[in-house]
Amino acid sequence: MSRNYKFRDQEKPYFISFAAVYWIDALTRPVYKDIIVNSINYCIEKKGLIVYAWVIMSSHVHMIIGTNKEPMENMVRDLKRHSSKAVLIAIAENPVESRREWMLWMFERAGKKNCNNSKYQFWQQHNHPIELDKCTIMEQRLEYLHNNPVEEGYVYEPHEYVYSSAIDYAGGKGMVDIVLIE
Repeated sequence: MSRNYKFRDQEKPYFISFAAVYWIDALTRPVYKDIIVNSINYCIEKKGLIVYAWVIMSSHVHMIIGTNKEPMENMVRDLKRHSSKAVLIAIAENPVESRREWMLWMFERAGKKNCNNSKYQFWQQHNHPIELDKCTIMEQRLEYLHNNPVEEGYVYEPHEYVYSSAIDYAGGKGMVDIVLIE
């Protein structure tokens, strides 16, 4: 892994993104997004993950994170590992998933290309952590993250998208316990 893709300073917040292999729109159903939310909340409660902002899109996740316990790379690894297994099971067991066979075939195809997998690969290997050491970079990433659903045409206003921390920044309460960036 390139040095540019590592968490160098565990004291600083980072912007990360991780995507499904081949950018497959696998996270289109709420049941799959809920698995990601539950995995994030588990890492917050049990592993010391600090989440400042997050959004789940149809093919990828963006987050601004920190840590007060375990190294961030370990938490991101565990988050991706658990959520990938759970989403793959949910896809395989979902009788109304019209793209089930195709998606599982694509995830199996990706898994065969990577010796780290036993059968399937759901997430791409990297997460491109970007250290947020300046307020302007933090603000830019926060705005970018929250505007993703607006840019995709899911909602008109960022706070309307439930799979995001934008509601927290608008004074409401979202699905994940976040720490607001002041």
